[in-house]
Amino acid sequence: MKTRTIRIQVVILLVLALLSTSVFMAQADFGTGWTAEYFANANLQPPAVFQQGEPNGVNLNWGFGSPNPAVPIDNFSARFTSTQIFNQGTYEFVVTSDDGIRVFIDNVLVLDKFIGRPQTTDRFQIALTAGAHNLVVEYFESIDTALVQVQWFQIAGATPTAIIGGGGTVATPFGTPPPTVVYTGPLATVSGVRGLALRTGPYVGASFITTLPGETSYPVLARNIDEGVYNWYLLRVGERTGWASGRFLQVSVPPEALPLQGSIFDQINDVPERNATAITRAVMRLRSRPSDRVPVLAELPWGAVVPILGRTVQAGTNRWYQVRYEGQIGWIAAPWVTAQGEIFSVPIR
Repeated sequence: MKTRTIRIQVVILLVLALLSTSVFMAQADFGTGWTAEYFANANLQPPAVFQQGEPNGVNLNWGFGSPNPAVPIDNFSARFTSTQIFNQGTYEFVVTSDDGIRVFIDNVLVLDKFIGRPQTTDRFQIALTAGAHNLVVEYFESIDTALVQVQWFQIAGATPTAIIGGGGTVATPFGTPPPTVVYTGPLATVSGVRGLALRTGPYVGASFITTLPGETSYPVLARNIDEGVYNWYLLRVGERTGWASGRFLQVSVPPEALPLQGSIFDQINDVPERNATAITRAVMRLRSRPSDRVPVLAELPWGAVVPILGRTVQAGTNRWYQVRYEGQIGWIAAPWVTAQGEIFSVPIR
C-alpha cells in the first residue's frame, strides 16, 4: 500500500511539472513588427547594406551563412528595433546569441554582452508598466555560425532580480507606478466593443499604443474634434495618456464640459529632414493629419519623390508618412508608397 501511494505521488508530481512547463512555455513571446538593419562590419558602422522587416520577431539562425548576399558571412552586425505592447508586470527575457549582443528597453541598457563568444543564453528580469515600450537589440557575428534569439515571458508576482548569466549586472526597474490616488473627475467608459484602440493622437492613422478592454473606465482629460466625425478623448491609462475615439466611449460629463486640446501632431511640422524618401505609386492626397477624415492640402502625382519627416505605426507596419511637398507638410498613406533610404531613423509619432 505504501509503495502504491508513493507511485501515485510521483505521477501527480510529474503531471504538475508538465502542466507548469506547458503554462510557462505558452507565455513565450518574440513580439511582432521588428525592423532590421544589417552592416558589413562587426561594430554597427553605417551605412546599412541591407534592411528588412522581421514580422515574427528576432528568432534567426543563419548557420554558416548570412541574412543576404550583401551581408558578409563573417564579421557583420545588425540592429533590430520595435515597439511592443506589454501588460504591467515583471518579465523574464531569454536571449541567445552567437556571438555578441546588447539589449535596450526604452533607451536603458539592460544586457551588455557585445563580445566574441560561442552560442550563449543570457537571462534577466525586469518590471514593465502597461503599454508600449521600445526595444532595441544590437548583435554582431564574428566567425563560424550566426544566430540570435530574443524572447520573453511574463512572470506573475515576480520581483526583478539580477541578470542570470550576465555577470551579475542588475536590471534596474523603471516606470514604477506612482502611489494610488483617488480620482473624482470625469470618466470615459469603453462601450459597445470588446476592445478600443488607444493611439498617440486623435486620428485613425495615429500610432497604436494599446487596447482598452470593453466596459473599463478611465479618467478623461480633454477632447479633440479635428476629424469632424466623432469626438476623440484624451485618456489617462496608468502612467501615460493617449487618445481614443468617442464612437465607443460613454463619457460621464457633457463633451462641451471638457477642454479642447491639440496633440503632438500639432507640434511636429518644423522638423529636420531624414535621409529617407517616399515615391508615390498612385495619385496621392496630402492630408493635414494621418487620417482620411481631415482636409486635403494637395495632390501628389504618381511617381512624386518627397522627403519623409515622420511616420505612424500600427501592428508593426508603417501606416502614414509625414512628407514635404511643394513647401507644404502633410501626411500620405504608407501602403501606396515605396520608401527608400534610412526609414528606420524616421521618428514614430
